[in-house]
Amino acid sequence: MSNDKVAEWKELLRKKLANARKDERSEEEKKEEELSLFTKYYTEWKGGASATDQSSYKNIPRFYYRLPAEDEVLLQKLREESRAVFLQRKSRELLDNEELQNLWFLLDKHQVPPMSGDEAMINYGSFLKVGEKAGVKCKQFFTARVYAKLLHNDPYGRISIMQFFNYVMRKVWLHQTRIGLSLYDVAGQGYLRESDLENYILELIPTLPQLDGLEKSFYSFYVCTAVRKFFFFLDPLRTGKIKIQDILACSFLDDLLELRDEDLSKESQESNWFSAPSALRVYGQYLNLDKDHNGMLSKEELSRYGTGTLTSIFLDRVYQECLTYDGEMDYKTYLDFVLALENRKEPAALQYIFKLLDMENKGYLNVFALNYFFRAIQEQMKLHGQEPVSFQDVKDEIFDMVKPKDPYKITLQDLVNSGQGDTVSSILIDLNGFWTYENREVLVANDNDNSADMDDT
Repeated sequence: MSNDKVAEWKELLRKKLANARKDERSEEEKKEEELSLFTKYYTEWKGGASATDQSSYKNIPRFYYRLPAEDEVLLQKLREESRAVFLQRKSRELLDNEELQNLWFLLDKHQVPPMSGDEAMINYGSFLKVGEKAGVKCKQFFTARVYAKLLHNDPYGRISIMQFFNYVMRKVWLHQTRIGLSLYDVAGQGYLRESDLENYILELIPTLPQLDGLEKSFYSFYVCTAVRKFFFFLDPLRTGKIKIQDILACSFLDDLLELRDEDLSKESQESNWFSAPSALRVYGQYLNLDKDHNGMLSKEELSRYGTGTLTSIFLDRVYQECLTYDGEMDYKTYLDFVLALENRKEPAALQYIFKLLDMENKGYLNVFALNYFFRAIQEQMKLHGQEPVSFQDVKDEIFDMVKPKDPYKITLQDLVNSGQGDTVSSILIDLNGFWTYENREVLVANDNDNSADMDDT
């Protein structure tokens, strides 16, 4: 640096120091100047002109595109075609059967000995080689994250080829199913309405061998039975629509598609809500309860449900809270009722029952509410010639079981958290449920005796 330049810098520094001594501005004014200079130099560094001069700041970019109205036929058709093309493109990105077979061949070819039991294994190096040879469609599966997810306790740091292949198959199936469900998403918003899911299941019936025996006249009742399970558990707020993502995340679709198995055992069919025997059982019960054959159930007809021991007070609440037509229940409302009572451990079922027990809509059950419902149990016990149990004893047991945050109030969340919601609800609404709870020790002892007798023989 030349002497002239050094002298110039020295002079500037002296002036700056002199000005600093004379500066009588407040700290706030200095900070404002500092912020102003920072903003100026920063915006120049980022792009030249100040933010206020840039044209992009004068117009807010478009971020909302409204859905076409019903009378805008052309726009609706354009949107439908666009979505169809998009879904077709996504479908083409998935592995087909031939590509899956090729992937299995490559994995088997690159297995790394020794085997772990009966399982062929592969290490990370070979895993990456297979990824390079498998093609572009497989690239998403051959990552360190996927490998680490499937890595367990192998001493050589390998993963099971079969586990990896099953992982790929599951992912492909999920994407295929999502695309299939999206074809029925008329609104194109990522959820299915009741009518959308009904159409999906109706068109799925011919592809399920386990439903071959169903008569076509029963299809509408079968579809209604199947759809209600999805909406009862996945639409707790009763919005009339459920997310496709939620359908894929739950096990219901697996249960439904399990009916593709031609060799499905009788036990599996009986425990599967979507099987033909299960649907016919539920519908048959409805017809048997409908004594006047008008297609609807009165309170008196519903009182014979199950063992016929549901209390009249509980049934009164059912008809007060649930959708009825001239005081009678249709098949769809009946399905919700059945799903709630057959799945009392599930949060959605407890929510249904809790709403009926919470007469004053306070969001909790107090001693008065418990006593109101248990009185009906005591009355039924008298009718059957039994000595009524003291409410105080039952009340104390219920609060001990649930252990609510507030010692005088039981909320829905308390019931769910306690894991005793099914027991509590049975005690309050069903004489048979209360009897089972009251005699639980005797029943357990009898079961143990029976097991011992079986072992002896």
